Amino acid sequence: MAKAYAFYGSPAIDAVLAPRLAEAGLVRVEDVAAADVALTYCTSAAELEEAYFGTHGFVSDMAAGSLLIDLSAVSPSFARELNAVALVNDLAMVEAPLVVAAITSPEAFAKENLSCFAAGEEGAVERAREVLSAMFAQVHETGGPGTAQLARAAFTLQLAAQVIAAIEADALYRSFRRSVAGSGLGSAQPGAASPWANDMMDAIAAGRFDGPYTIEMFMGELSAALMAADDVELILPQAESAIHLLELLAVIGGAQKAPAALSLVYGDEASCAAAGLDWTRAEQAYGSHSHGDCGCGHDHHDHDHVCGCGHDHDHGHDHDDYDDYDGYDDFGFDEFRGFGFN
Repeated sequence: MAKAYAFYGSPAIDAVLAPRLAEAGLVRVEDVAAADVALTYCTSAAELEEAYFGTHGFVSDMAAGSLLIDLSAVSPSFARELNAVALVNDLAMVEAPLVVAAITSPEAFAKENLSCFAAGEEGAVERAREVLSAMFAQVHETGGPGTAQLARAAFTLQLAAQVIAAIEADALYRSFRRSVAGSGLGSAQPGAASPWANDMMDAIAAGRFDGPYTIEMFMGELSAALMAADDVELILPQAESAIHLLELLAVIGGAQKAPAALSLVYGDEASCAAAGLDWTRAEQAYGSHSHGDCGCGHDHHDHDHVCGCGHDHDHGHDHDDYDDYDGYDDFGFDEFRGFGFN
């Protein structure tokens, strides 16, 4: 008898995975109680909680012995909590955060471009392997509950650093080429770049500002990494700066854009407008700025900016904890002036 599965979360991920699961012999059902396997992919912890613990959620409605597979990026502690609840309810839980290798590719969700880290109680990953192998080209088993999300968080931090560095290196060259200081540079491009950086700069040059892998997804992954750091009282200034930039792009209408669209924030308003971005939304969101109060109307302790993607990307960190770092200033509207506000 074919296994039945239920899916909750991103319609884009659902559309990508459904044909692969059907080819592997799994049957899609809408009734959670009739499913042998539950799959989830959400870009916020709140949405994921609703999937598992809400009315007619997987935990309450699935039969004992069923398999839960979460493809989202969440903190290791949250993953362990999900696993503990699953165990109490006689369910098997596997955390399998998906990883997109080439995030700028127009075929970002092609099977050969997708892998996952996988973790769970003893025997759980092996039980899920058939399903995971149907969706991903590679499955990297990491150990017990929480370890896959820790690996995903570490991967995300490295990805974010390289993405932002590539975009800023490209912005520097572009700015020099437009200025008197850049006279004689011709069409020079940044060199000695990593493969990730080269892919990003190629996407920027080609104007690939839309794609399957979105800023909303990137923000969800980076928020999970920051929550992981918060859980162990670790401050990550570089990652904090990165998520502020992503939030800014989302605020001006770029939540569903591809990561290469972040380069537009470093350009002029006309280029942003041509890509459907609206700087007046940032003016409305952030308002006038004074030190310690960005004027956005939200409590920074909860990292609760309205970014336009429809999700709460809070990671519970108090930005005032950065006061001990030289050169740190609260992030607000005035700092955006160099990014296109005039």
